[in-house]
Parts: sequence; structure tokens; C-alpha cells
Amino acid sequence: MRALIIASLGLNIAVLVPVCTSLLLKADWTVSAYGAETPARGILLSIYLAILLCSIGLLFKPSPAMVAALLLVQVIYKVTTPFTVGSLGNPVVITNLAIAAFHSLTLWSIWKQAAA
Repeated sequence: MRALIIASLGLNIAVLVPVCTSLLLKADWTVSAYGAETPARGILLSIYLAILLCSIGLLFKPSPAMVAALLLVQVIYKVTTPFTVGSLGNPVVITNLAIAAFHSLTLWSIWKQAAA
């Protein structure tokens, strides 16, 4: 379980550092993936930064219950993105689904450990 927790938090960090940096620096690729710079995109960046900061903090004190709460929220929003975006072809949607699958494995291992 601990290895999966560390892997999920590490995955969040590995993905969100370049994504947040690119959004902050207004990298060209962000327009095709996230659309034009709008207040909504700024709100999304804030959410990404919150997930990043929580992931970094939990890496130092990986409380399974706190990690489970963070990952559960992520899995829910990531699984709903194909419906809210209206497409499976967007690279962010595809990435979200892959990450949700991995985080679901971690959630299952936390639940299994808690039930034991």
C-alpha cells in the first residue's frame, strides 16, 4: 500500500509540475490542450496547484486517509472529464483517465488495508 501511495503522489507531482509551469508561463501547447486563457483556466490552474501542494505535503507524511481523500476527488473529476469536455480525443482527457486508473489502484489498496 505504501509504495502505491508514494507512486500516486509522485505521479501527481511529475505531471503537475510541468503542467502548472506551462500554464503559468503560457506555453503554446496549453492553448490546444486547455483552450484560451480565461478565468476558468485560471481556476483550473489553482486546483492543479492545490493538488500539487497537497501531494508534496503528503509525500512527507503520507496519511492513508488524507491520501485517499485527495485521490478520490481526483478520480471523480478525472473520470467525469470526458462528459464535461464532450470528447475522448483531448490529450488532457486521455491523460486524466490513465491517471484515474492508477489512482484507483492506490485507493483499492488503501481500502483493502483499512478493511483488514
